[in-house]
Amino acid sequence: MITVPKTKTRSSTPDPAYDLCGQSAAQIVATKCPRLMQLEKIIKPDGVLCNATARSKKHCLEILSELLVRSYAEIPSDLIFRCLNDRERLGCTGLDRGAAFPHCRVADIEESSAALIKLSEPVDFDASDGEPVDLVFGMMVPTELDDSHYSDIKMITRVMADEGLRSRLRSMNSSSDLYDALLDGSTLVLPEEVRAAEGV
Repeated sequence: MITVPKTKTRSSTPDPAYDLCGQSAAQIVATKCPRLMQLEKIIKPDGVLCNATARSKKHCLEILSELLVRSYAEIPSDLIFRCLNDRERLGCTGLDRGAAFPHCRVADIEESSAALIKLSEPVDFDASDGEPVDLVFGMMVPTELDDSHYSDIKMITRVMADEGLRSRLRSMNSSSDLYDALLDGSTLVLPEEVRAAEGV
């Protein structure tokens, strides 16, 4: 069993991205933007781990599985690991340029659940560009997918494909800051959703 430390929901360090009420720009916009609300729904603060140490791709998937089951305590982490590993055997889930998106279908869940890991040192992920991976965004979805689940997958691949956001995530040094950077950066990666929510 790998022990994954729980994270705080907010950093104690003041951040100019927050207003006086303690809300980030992403949270303020998310109160009106369904897509950003969906991102907060599928990934929680305790599903994010910064500066994790993984010996290999397999070890990384083991850590990821323990983060993912925090949303479904009744599901054993080794089951999630097997599902992630089986999916990897079908083809590498690397997104190139140091990022990967391991994902799998899991029985007996109804909603998507996601987790994000920033590794202290990159590991070989069999990516097509040959670059080792240090940003790993994992997701598990139900075995039977509907439009909302496909939308979740599309949203994550779009967010993780953004070079500016990946760079910002890599600069974070705590799990809480990593989570906040993900949400705040999504307001820039998904600009049309934000504009639509604001009626622009």
